[in-house]
Amino acid sequence: MSESTEIVQELLETTGLDKTYRTPALNLLEAGESRYLRDLKLNFTSTLTSEHLSAKECALLGLSTAANNQNAPLIAYYTNVAKQNDATDADVAEAVGCASLLASNNIFYRFRHFTQKEKYTQIPARIRMQLMMKPVTGKEFFELMSLAISAVNGCEMCVNAHEDSLIKLGTTEERIFDAVRIASLVTATGKIIF
Repeated sequence: MSESTEIVQELLETTGLDKTYRTPALNLLEAGESRYLRDLKLNFTSTLTSEHLSAKECALLGLSTAANNQNAPLIAYYTNVAKQNDATDADVAEAVGCASLLASNNIFYRFRHFTQKEKYTQIPARIRMQLMMKPVTGKEFFELMSLAISAVNGCEMCVNAHEDSLIKLGTTEERIFDAVRIASLVTATGKIIF
C-alpha cells in the first residue's frame, strides 16, 4: 500500500467513511501521490482542537460549516463528534439553522453592501431571525458561528458586524481567529470529501 493510500485510509477512518469511499478529487490526489494529502489529514484533525474553544464548540462550528457547504459526510461526522461532546439535539439543530439563516443574511447584506444605495438600507429586510434572539448555544457562541459562516460566504458587512458584536461581548481575538480557522479547514476538506 502506498503512503498516499495509507493517508487516505486514515482520513476516511477518522471521518467514519468506508475505506472504499472516493470522490474524483480524492482519486486524483491519491493517484498523484500528492504531499497535500498529509496536510489535508492534519488540517482536518486540527478542526477539533483549540486552546480557545471547547471540543463541543469546535464540533458545532464544524457542523455549521459543513451544513453551510451542503456536505453530507462532514455533517454526519461533526454531528457525531458534537454529540460525543455533550451537544444536545437543540445545539445541533441550532448549528444547522445558523448556517441556513446566515446564507440568506449573507446574500442580502452583500447585495446592500455591493450596491451602496441608501434606498436599500431603508427598506425593511423582512427576514425572520428569531433564532438569533435567544440562541440555545448562547449569544456569544451564536455570534461566533455567524461570523465563521459569514467569512466562508464572503460577506464583508456581516463579518465586520459579527466581529464587532463579539468584541463588545468580550470575546478574545484568538477565539474569533480559531473559529474562522476551523470554518476554513472544514471548507477545504469539503473540496475533497463530499
